[in-house]
Amino acid sequence: MPLQPITTVRPAPVDRAALVERLRLTGVSLGYALSMAPALALGILTLLCIPLGLVTAGFALALAVVPATAALTGVHRRVSGELLGEEVAASYADTTGTNVVTRPVRWLTDRARWRDVGFLWFSATGGFVLSVLPVALLVAPLTHLVGLVVDGGFWWALLALLDAPLLLAWWLVTPSLVRARAVAERNILGHTRLEELERRVEEVTTSRTETLDHSAAEVRRIERDLHDGAQARIASVGMNVGLAEKLIATDPEGAAALLREARETTVDALEDLRSVVRGIHPPALADRGLAGGIEALALPIPLPVTVTVDAPSLPPPVESAAYFAVAECLANTVKHAGATRAWVRVRHDGEVLHLVVGDDGRGGADPGGSGLAGVGQRLAAFDGTMSVESLAGGPTVVTMEVPCPQ
Repeated sequence: MPLQPITTVRPAPVDRAALVERLRLTGVSLGYALSMAPALALGILTLLCIPLGLVTAGFALALAVVPATAALTGVHRRVSGELLGEEVAASYADTTGTNVVTRPVRWLTDRARWRDVGFLWFSATGGFVLSVLPVALLVAPLTHLVGLVVDGGFWWALLALLDAPLLLAWWLVTPSLVRARAVAERNILGHTRLEELERRVEEVTTSRTETLDHSAAEVRRIERDLHDGAQARIASVGMNVGLAEKLIATDPEGAAALLREARETTVDALEDLRSVVRGIHPPALADRGLAGGIEALALPIPLPVTVTVDAPSLPPPVESAAYFAVAECLANTVKHAGATRAWVRVRHDGEVLHLVVGDDGRGGADPGGSGLAGVGQRLAAFDGTMSVESLAGGPTVVTMEVPCPQ
């Protein structure tokens, strides 16, 4: 029976990218652990500020400690935010107009500053433990390996053999420990649930007030349009018909002329009514949806407008808000931009409706102007946002987003 060749089975190589990622996270964890020293020092100095404040020395100490604490927490906000893929924003109370005496008093009532103090003690205690573990699990085997290489000896060899569980533990727990530290910092330094609710209530109250003001202005506009347009024409029709009724027996030709004038005025009044209706809910939007409505907007504009719409049928209030937002942006382009072309891009990603209106005009659009401010108010009622990029010389790009999950 012929001998079979010996097959050498090699272990699968460690994923290099995963190894680099573990080493990177260990470096971040080392940075977290080293920040324990300044955090502990600032925490102690913060506690000293309170009793020393009775003899005014605490005010001077606070003027140095509080900004230093904000700088340290700012670094941790940025690092932890990047690890979690989100922004951990600070929300300090405004201290504009305060002096060296009133500023520390304002800091005492600022919940965000007290969260910074809580972070200092977390960083010096539980946070340090979380961060030092990955470093210790990696450094101990490396120390034993260096001792074996440099000194040799039985004990170093034995320790090096026993390091496999430590390395396995380092490999398994490092991502979780680093993420746990980042999540803890986000929860300490970020907005609390109560603050988020308070901010949301304030935004809703402001949005509701602006929406009511906008609705009242729309009602006044409709009343004015009806009074100055259709109502006046219909009154004229009534007068002409009344005069024709009196002249029909004595002056048939004059009566016929009055009736012709009444018919023409009726057509004009009907057009005025249609114009008012278009201002409330455009027929093109009702009949053809958002894509058809925006295309109808672009047709009469005296410059080339490229329209790209990739959006399904959306709730009518959202489509109406998007339509009028685009209409206002295009109207601004025609009136003020001096552009040679414009474009409208509409896209829905399943969660958010994205609208971009741009032109190659002179730029310098003011987001606080009445037109664009009105667009922002209209979108705010739907939790929408608007940003304007319009440097001098152009181009102008207005980006709008409206949450609208399908």
